[in-house]
Amino acid sequence: MFSVGDKIAHPLHGAGVINSIEEKKIDGTTRLYYEFKQPAGGMLMMIPVDNCEKIGVRPIISCEEADRLIDSMNRIEVQMNTNWNRRYRENMTKIKSGDLLEVATVIKGLMARDSEKGLSTGERKMLRSAKQILISELVMSKKSDYDTVEKKINAALA
Repeated sequence: MFSVGDKIAHPLHGAGVINSIEEKKIDGTTRLYYEFKQPAGGMLMMIPVDNCEKIGVRPIISCEEADRLIDSMNRIEVQMNTNWNRRYRENMTKIKSGDLLEVATVIKGLMARDSEKGLSTGERKMLRSAKQILISELVMSKKSDYDTVEKKINAALA
């Protein structure tokens, strides 16, 4: 169980801080919820405490792990399916995994595809979302600002 003030990562929404732990009654069922706030954008979410493991909520990576991740990004090799549907599903599976290296693989593949052929609206949205997930966690783990981290990632993935 996490505590108030812990920095956590949600696989589909990125990193944030637990503001509080609250008991709420919804549809007749009382459960504990983490109030999760993302510093970038200020989005506030309620995450059921008993679903965190199933969802893939985890502590953010350390600064050292963030440095290793950024250093390894230039070595990522991408092979994307040519079928849009399969490619989209494969990329969503990678993002949902919560593994930041997999998220970086999605970003690198979509950036390459964008420069070659352009992206569909769905893939453009996926690219923005994947970048936000990755950058939000690196910003928190490195105690840096969004623009600096985004520039490092773009350089590492180019």
